[in-house]
Amino acid sequence: MTVKLCICGGFCLLFVVMGIFLLAGRGAWLIAGYNTMPKKERERYDERALCRFMGKLMLYCAACVLLMAADEVWPGRGLWFAGTAWLIIGAVFAVIYANTGGRFLKK
Repeated sequence: MTVKLCICGGFCLLFVVMGIFLLAGRGAWLIAGYNTMPKKERERYDERALCRFMGKLMLYCAACVLLMAADEVWPGRGLWFAGTAWLIIGAVFAVIYANTGGRFLKK
């Protein structure tokens, strides 16, 4: 195994573990912007919904990193570029989705 494959595998495993933890509705302390808010402002947000969204995002990131790692197994097929492109697209989508429409505010 090469170093690149081990590093990508480690990041993939980290994203999967964090994703499962967040999907369970726990781990709001892992979300930097939410974690640094004053307690009064945090009470306005649906913590469980926010954690579940971030958990799905972590699993998406794990899939992208896995695609990047596959480039080491099957070189020359552009899998590193594809994984990087999908990771950037997903990150931009997540930022736009999370910051518009008040989706995570309590009703």
